[in-house]
Amino acid sequence: MTVAAVPAPEAVLEREAVRSWKVPIALGIFTAVALILFVLLGRDGESTFRLSTETDAFRLPDLTIPTRPGGILVTVLLAAITAFSVLRARSAQRTPLWLVALFGVLFVLGFLTWASAGAAVPMSGLLAGTLGLSVPLIFGALGGVIGERVGVVNVAIEGQLLAGAFASAVVASITQQPLVGLLGAMVAGVLVSFVLAAFSIKYIVDQVIVGVVLNVLVTGLTSFFFSIVLTPNAALLNSPPKFERIRIPFLADIPVLGPALFRQTIIVYVMYLAVPLVWYCLFKTRWGLRLRAVGEHPQAADTVGINVARTRFWNVSLAGAIAGFGGAYLTLGAVGAFNKEMTAGAGFIALAAVIFGRWDPIRATLAALLFGFAQNLQNVLSIIGAPVPSEFMLMLPYVVTIVAVAGLVGQVRAPAASGKPYIKS
Repeated sequence: MTVAAVPAPEAVLEREAVRSWKVPIALGIFTAVALILFVLLGRDGESTFRLSTETDAFRLPDLTIPTRPGGILVTVLLAAITAFSVLRARSAQRTPLWLVALFGVLFVLGFLTWASAGAAVPMSGLLAGTLGLSVPLIFGALGGVIGERVGVVNVAIEGQLLAGAFASAVVASITQQPLVGLLGAMVAGVLVSFVLAAFSIKYIVDQVIVGVVLNVLVTGLTSFFFSIVLTPNAALLNSPPKFERIRIPFLADIPVLGPALFRQTIIVYVMYLAVPLVWYCLFKTRWGLRLRAVGEHPQAADTVGINVARTRFWNVSLAGAIAGFGGAYLTLGAVGAFNKEMTAGAGFIALAAVIFGRWDPIRATLAALLFGFAQNLQNVLSIIGAPVPSEFMLMLPYVVTIVAVAGLVGQVRAPAASGKPYIKS
């Protein structure tokens, strides 16, 4: 007599734990939006994507897509991906990350096609603007990844970016040397981190509360000094020299990508090196192993001789220096002067990129690029005269941030000791 095997309760619970409907539901909502916009409210005409500029080494022809048929095709593809994601969820399997990314690319392509009916979208300008808005987000996200990997929740990224922007403007204005301004920005970011580290590590104060207070403090101080000191003495204290754009020969002439990636300032080129360097050091070096051990199991790290408090303190300071460096881009690479509250919530979006990127430097960078794209999209839609309310365009970056973190991030696990103080027994 054959007895059918009955799965153990633990196996059933584990299988149920894997099943998550967050991603299929989010994809279904976006597919419904696509159906309404691209099909039911579809627009007639043709949408043009301009792939080349006059300075490119060779010209690519414009890509012209019939607006309504293109929207229908994109909607069908989105529905197919959503159906596949539902089937994966029913069998307790996760939707592959690359498929979610493909869904996002298709949705954006469909939205741009719908919005640009009868107009042309300059792709080089769209990508260049995206990268420019993403630079402080990426540096802030790198600092956030390092902080959380070592066990400290860095809610103070906003304050570190703002302090870096303020210090770089003042120091570069006085010295007329933007490189010295960069150093000043890093020092300012470290000082903010010192306060965060001291209160959260030494005095065991709640890390989130300290971070929020620091953001308010830095915002108040920089606004006060801007009004009282910088504004009356703008020529001396708030006229920093901007970094010149460095054009990489041949690479800068590649259509679409060349103008966006290889006609940038030194801060952006440092960012290209910083992202893989942080990833390599975090996962391939002894320093990274110690850092992650402290963030995952500080008691075990302490047992093998790692000084938990010192490791956290210095790595939180390093994270602040990186974030402050990113803040300098706002004054020395983009705007050219410090303005009150000029970060405009970039630190919080960078923190969302850390979560969306699952505490991985490369994934967090990709998430920051997504949020930068959402910010730049409102500018492009305004230029081409898209039929999208201006109020929606202003809220678009934050809507994308909420949807990405709450709907698409799925089930993720933060470093086990992140946000938890360690008291040596």
